[in-house]
Amino acid sequence: MPPALQFPPELLLQAQGVRAAIFDVDGVLTDGRLYIGERGETFKAFHTLDGQGLKLLVAGGIEPLVVSGRDSPALRRRLSDLGITRAAFGAADKLQAAEPLLQQLQLAWSQLAVIGDDWPDLPLMRRARFACAVPGAHVEVRAVAHHVTAQRAGHGAAREFCDLLLCAAGRYAELLQGQHSSLDSR
Repeated sequence: MPPALQFPPELLLQAQGVRAAIFDVDGVLTDGRLYIGERGETFKAFHTLDGQGLKLLVAGGIEPLVVSGRDSPALRRRLSDLGITRAAFGAADKLQAAEPLLQQLQLAWSQLAVIGDDWPDLPLMRRARFACAVPGAHVEVRAVAHHVTAQRAGHGAAREFCDLLLCAAGRYAELLQGQHSSLDSR
């Protein structure tokens, strides 16, 4: 059975060749709201669809990277739970923070996709091969994006981005079929 998910061919062509993807956190992996307790502790809500998308990226041969302007125990815990080890926290200059991550992987900007929502993400988005924004992103971010997700930040936007990259890499159908096979064998 062919996948139900379809993206326009021209969008898939733009995203071909991506080997790593940078994710912003607040406003992409979360809905952008910050919950701060009376002792200053930060609480964040993450969506399981997005987490599964990040795991599927790894299975599809695309390395997920996180570059966040903030740092929190909640974020570090979520990334640890997902097995994501390449991240920059508290990055005032996201472009500068991303460079060592790309060097570790020996990748060029032409092999990178980025999803963001606000001005600090713009330098990354302008350098990357493929740029994506969430619907609630600042207008300047949406203006440079190749794709704006249908899903909202913290509610499946990152999963949509992952699915798009997997489709462009030709891995989506294979991963989906593997899931069907594992379900059928039970």
